[in-house]
Amino acid sequence: MVNKNMNKWLYIAFFFIFLSLLPISGLADSQNFILMASTIGPIDSGIVDVLEEAFENETGIRVRHIGAGTGAALDIARKGNVDLVMVHAKSLEEKFVKEGYGVERIDLMYNDFVIVGPPDDPAGIKGMKDVGEALRKISNKDVSFISRGDKSGTHVVEMALWEKAGVKPSGTWYIIYEKGSLGNVATLRYTDQMKAYTVIDRATFLALQKEIKLVILVEGDEAMLNYISLIPVNPKKFSKVNYNDTMAFVNWLTDPQKGQLIIKEFGRDRYGSPLFFPNSQKWRSLKGDSN
Repeated sequence: MVNKNMNKWLYIAFFFIFLSLLPISGLADSQNFILMASTIGPIDSGIVDVLEEAFENETGIRVRHIGAGTGAALDIARKGNVDLVMVHAKSLEEKFVKEGYGVERIDLMYNDFVIVGPPDDPAGIKGMKDVGEALRKISNKDVSFISRGDKSGTHVVEMALWEKAGVKPSGTWYIIYEKGSLGNVATLRYTDQMKAYTVIDRATFLALQKEIKLVILVEGDEAMLNYISLIPVNPKKFSKVNYNDTMAFVNWLTDPQKGQLIIKEFGRDRYGSPLFFPNSQKWRSLKGDSN
């Protein structure tokens, strides 16, 4: 398992180096091929592979992806080296579109974040419904909390939750994981080793729950919803972007009878409940919610 994970992250590291050496739009220029930069959580869950494979089987259009935190994924797209991004940090997404690098934010799916920690719960937050109150208790108790600290979507959400709590986290109890950029799986494993607390997406926790001792302690606050969006890279800024095939993929992903149905069922057979929930505008309209 260690070697497999090491090979995976070595591959990603070399891929980033490769991207940095390419000219602008060096990759996003092939018909019948789409390159997407995606936040790591959906990749680790397996849903990205499933969606890509189903789309390719139906259309013949290949989709491949590189995983990165939301901030890094958007930076890759700013060089025109991908056709599409799948990300989950609204403030960063809106800035990316406003700057002209992205065409528009398109709702895709959501799940939620939870606070996990050791079963003995030294901070005493188990069952709390107000995430701000729970984080204040963690800071007041000086119990270890792990942060990705990498400007990823997860890190952006975490910082927004601390702001909601009225706390500026600092001190020896607040630990920035030096390998946080490897993603939520690596961060959750580290948190488990440290017997600490962290904010993590539910899909990552469910995927690892049989391998770790941490438990969900706080959930259900609306502030912890995790919305995942698609943003096509702007072809007016990068002429070689494969915009037509990208929009075919986007339309397929957001179709209530196609991508949204796969999202609705993904993970149910293995975990007893889906890991993500459909959230496209077309899906919401079908269900009577146009917001």
